[in-house]
Amino acid sequence: MKIKAHILVVDDEQSMREFLTIMLEKEGYCVDCAVDGAMACSMISDNIYDLILSDIRMPTLNGIELLGRVKELGTDTIVIMMTAFSTTEQAVAAMKQGAYDYLLKPFKNDEIRLVVRKALQHHQLKKENSRLRQVLDERYSFDRLIGKSAAMQGLYRLIEKVAQSKANILITGESGTGKELVARSIHHHSQQHDAPFVPVNCGAIPENLLESELFGHEKGSFTGALATKKGLFEVADGGTIFLDEIGELSVAMQVKLLRTLQEKQIRRVGGTVDLELNVRVLAATNINLEQAVSDGSFRSDLYYRLNVIHVEIPPLRERKEDLSLLVQSFCQSLAPQRDVEISTQLMRRMLDYHWPGNVRELENIVERCLILEEGDLLTEAGLPSQFDCSHGQSRAVICPIPEDGLDLEAYMADVESKIIIQALDRCNGVRKHAAKLLKVSFRSLRYRLDKLGL
Repeated sequence: MKIKAHILVVDDEQSMREFLTIMLEKEGYCVDCAVDGAMACSMISDNIYDLILSDIRMPTLNGIELLGRVKELGTDTIVIMMTAFSTTEQAVAAMKQGAYDYLLKPFKNDEIRLVVRKALQHHQLKKENSRLRQVLDERYSFDRLIGKSAAMQGLYRLIEKVAQSKANILITGESGTGKELVARSIHHHSQQHDAPFVPVNCGAIPENLLESELFGHEKGSFTGALATKKGLFEVADGGTIFLDEIGELSVAMQVKLLRTLQEKQIRRVGGTVDLELNVRVLAATNINLEQAVSDGSFRSDLYYRLNVIHVEIPPLRERKEDLSLLVQSFCQSLAPQRDVEISTQLMRRMLDYHWPGNVRELENIVERCLILEEGDLLTEAGLPSQFDCSHGQSRAVICPIPEDGLDLEAYMADVESKIIIQALDRCNGVRKHAAKLLKVSFRSLRYRLDKLGL
């Protein structure tokens, strides 16, 4: 059974109390009345109200003073002021002190209904946001990884298991899914958590500098080597080195990295001595390394050295039930001083969006909305233009129907064929994996392949 919103009407005029009670009860609300602010104070100490409709001018305790008492109690009750035109300035002052809105007497019935409905929606949204924050803090965060979806819960469990191992781990996922966060989480839960965690972006360091950065160099080994320098592997000794964008390594660097993994030793550029190291290697990529091995651009022996344990991060579009939690988290971290709420329309647009840039793109969008909208309610007005295109695509016709008609069966078979081929390509022809990707049984995929002659 749906719980009715509880409203308290405070007015010294009996006719106004009776009028508002009848009208609001017809709207399905539960209504109590108080003849002045003093009586209202007594009632709010014994009851929980979602909304208070209070006149400003009343004997004993006026509406402004009542508002102050409500705020002192620290409740999230919404207060709407009612006032005659002559006391508009007092109503504005009440807004500055925390009133949600004010109504000018005499008012129209539809006006009251609209303001009360919007206020209660605002109240419900605040309660939902508060609940989400609590959930976020207590249940669905794992270090800085956030999610309540089955995919993320599975990822948390996997991280806890593999963290205790010293095996090398390959982390895969699309750009922006949070591969470095996963790597940091694995290190944090490992026995080496007090030792260094050293992240390296292999694609951001020029090829001619990468060997020196990773393995260090001896003084005078090349022009500009004015002193002996430790490499990042040495810096990470005893801890973890995270090699991001591992697929960007040249074949020459792949050979040198392979030797390091095999021998657990490094040799500085220009050096003659091998240095023993105890470093756990976590690597990450957003490209298909199996395909790169097939193409000959990535060494198979290095791939198998890195891929002792495989951790795959799901894209955001496959775990949209985590969107609310992620948005709340970003709002808290990017604008901790603001009590931000998300409009239903904005969340709906976010749920409709494909998120090609994943969690990183979501964080950027939330930051944009926070900057462009000064109020505490974020709306779809802060979204960039690509959301307009995405929103329109959901309503667009996939294929225009020709004048002479369309063979629907043939068209659908062609679409199905292309999707299955795409899935097989992504899974390197492994049908079992392709079936899992398409969320169908292996038997169903085999039937479809036979039917399509694939």
